Amino acid sequence: MGNGDHIRELSIDIETYSSVDLSRSGVYRYAEAPDFRVLLFGYSVDGGPVSVVDLACGESIPPEILSALTDDRVIKWAFNAAFERVCLSRFLGVSLSPSSWRCSMVWCAYLGLPMSLAGAGGALNLEQQKMTEGKKLIRLFCMPELSQGDGSPVKISLSFPSLISRFPEKWSLFKEYNRRDVETEEAIRQRLRKYPVPEMVWKEYALDQAINDRGIRVDMGLVESALALDEQARGELTEELRELTALANPNSVVQIRQWLADHGTEARDLSKKQVKELLLTADPAVRPVLLLRQQLAKSSVKKYQAMADTVCADGRIRGMFQFYGAWRSGRWAGRGVQLQNLPQTHLPDLDEARKLALGGDMASLKLLYDSVPDVLSELIRTAFVPEKGKKFIVADFSAIEARVIAWLAGETWRSDVFAAGGDIYCASASRMFGVPVEKHGINGHLRQKGKVSELALGYGGGVGALKAMGALEMGVPEEELQGLVTAWRSASPNIVRLWWDIDRSVKAAISTPGTVLGLPFFSHRDGSPVNISRRSGMLFIRLPSGRSLTYASPTISTNRFGGMSVTYLGTGPSKKWERIESYGPKFVENIVQGIARDLLAAAMVRLEEAGYRIVAHVHDEVVVEAGLDDSVDDVCRIMGECPRWAEGLLLRADGYECAYYRKD
Repeated sequence: MGNGDHIRELSIDIETYSSVDLSRSGVYRYAEAPDFRVLLFGYSVDGGPVSVVDLACGESIPPEILSALTDDRVIKWAFNAAFERVCLSRFLGVSLSPSSWRCSMVWCAYLGLPMSLAGAGGALNLEQQKMTEGKKLIRLFCMPELSQGDGSPVKISLSFPSLISRFPEKWSLFKEYNRRDVETEEAIRQRLRKYPVPEMVWKEYALDQAINDRGIRVDMGLVESALALDEQARGELTEELRELTALANPNSVVQIRQWLADHGTEARDLSKKQVKELLLTADPAVRPVLLLRQQLAKSSVKKYQAMADTVCADGRIRGMFQFYGAWRSGRWAGRGVQLQNLPQTHLPDLDEARKLALGGDMASLKLLYDSVPDVLSELIRTAFVPEKGKKFIVADFSAIEARVIAWLAGETWRSDVFAAGGDIYCASASRMFGVPVEKHGINGHLRQKGKVSELALGYGGGVGALKAMGALEMGVPEEELQGLVTAWRSASPNIVRLWWDIDRSVKAAISTPGTVLGLPFFSHRDGSPVNISRRSGMLFIRLPSGRSLTYASPTISTNRFGGMSVTYLGTGPSKKWERIESYGPKFVENIVQGIARDLLAAAMVRLEEAGYRIVAHVHDEVVVEAGLDDSVDDVCRIMGECPRWAEGLLLRADGYECAYYRKD
C-alpha cells in the first residue's frame, strides 16, 4: 500500500471501553477516563475490503493507517464521526482536526434519513445490515457486565485478555460485528453518492466540531452548591407535603392523585401543565398541596446534575451541540445539558441571588425568595462562565423568522417596519385592528394580541395554535380567538399566499418528477430563491443558500378530511420510521427555519474567521468567549451582515456583554 499519502479516504468504526457512562456523560468525558481504551479498530481504505485490528489482544494499527489518521489530506469517514475522532484523538495523544472528517450520519440527516446506523440501513433496504447481536456484545465487552442467572447484572473485574479468553466465540462475533459496521457504513455512502452534501455544509460541520471541542467553562462551585441546596429544599418540601397529606410517599403520583380525588379534585397525570390548570380553580384546601407538588416538579436539579456528569477535567463542558439534529430544517439540537431549553431569567437581583446560591446560604434564599427551586432554576444559565480574563459577548438575530418570512413572501409592510426599527407586534396589531398601536401608549393593550398572533399564526396555525402559545393565559377571551386568526391572515395576505403556493408547487413537483419549480411571485432579486423538485424518489426544496431540505419517498394521498395531502417517510414523534403528513404552511415553516439556520451558520463562520471564539449557540443566538477589549458592536456588525444569497433581507443583531451567561 505504501505510505499514507496514497490513501484518499478511510472508513472507520471503533469499539471502545470506559468506566464512564457514555449516555450520561458524553464522548469527551467518556474518552477522558483513565481506563479508556480502544478495543477494535475496523477500517476500509478507499472502499476496499474491511480489516479489523484487535487492539485488545495486542495487534497494532498499520503505520500507513496511523499516518493517514493524522494526515488532513486523507478524508476520514465514520457514522457519528465525532465519536471516532474524539476517541482516536485520545488514543493517539493528538488532537485530530475535524476539517478532514466526514460524518455519514450527517449525510443521512441531510437527506431526511434516520440518524442511526441500523435505522439508515433499514430505510435504504441495504443487503448488508448492522448485526442485531451488537447490543449484547457491547454490554459484555464495552461496559463490561454480565447477567447472573436471576437476571441481575454484576461488574466483571477480569482483565480484557481474561475476559476474551472466557468468551472466545463471542469475541470473534464482536470482531465480525465491528467489520459489519464498516461494511454497512460503506454501503450507505455508496447508496447516497448521487445526493452529495454541499461543501459549505461540511465546512459548517467542521466549525461545529471545533466549537464542540472547545467547550464552555462551567462554575462547578455554583453547580455543587445548587445540587446541595436543591436536595435540602426538596427534602423540606417533601416533608411539608407529607404533613399536609399524611401520605407515606407524597412524591408518588398514584398516592397524590388518590389524595386529590378524595378531596374532590380529579387529576389525570399531574403533569406541569395540568397542575398549572388545576391551580386556576383549586379548592383552598387542595391548593397548598398543588403548589408544593409544582415546586417539587421543578427540573432545575437535572440540569445541574447534567453539568456535573459531563464536565471535563479542565472545567469545560464539551459536545453540547448536535449538527443537523433537527433534520427537517437542519438546525442544531442540544445534547447533555441541553442549552436549547434553559429556563428564562426574571430575577431582578440576579447577582445577589447567585452569590447566595454560590455560598450555599439557604436561610437567606428562603428569606428573600418565595421558592428556592425557582431561584435555582433561574440561575442555571449563570453556571456557564468565561475563562478568567475573558467575558461573554451574547448576540442574537432580532425577530429572524418574522424577517425571513416577510422577505420570502414579499410582505413589504413588514419589511418596512423592520427597516424603520419598529415594533412588529405593534405594527401587526395596528394592521389587524385598523388603529394605531403603541407600546405603553395609544391602544397599547392591543399589542399583546398582536404578539400572540405573530408567534402562533405564521405557519397556518388557528385557534389551537393560539391556545398552545398561551393566548388564554395572556387574558385573551376564547371567543375572540377565531377573530384574531381572521384578522392576522387578512393583514398578511402575501404570507397566506406563500403557504398555498408552496403547497401547490410541492404537489406539482411530486406529480411530475424532474421538473424544477420556483416561486414566481418573489420579486426581490432575479430568479427564485426557493426551488422545488423531485428526483429518484426524493423531494428537494433548495434554499437560497444552496442547501436543500430533503423528504424521502414523497407521495400524494387522501387525508382523513377527504382532501389531498403530501406524505413522506421520516422519523415521527414515536421515533419510528413512518409516513408523515404535511402541507403548505408546514413546508413554509421548514423553509423559513432552514433559512434562519443558514443565516446563523454563515454568521458563525464569519465570526470565527474574524478571530472570535464561539463557545455556545442557542436557536438564533451566539455566545462568544471574548477578550475584555472586544466590542459588542463589532460582533453584532459581523453577525448582521447579509449573505449575497439573501439580498434584500433586513438582518439585525443585538447583543450585550456579561460576566456569566444570562439573558439581557
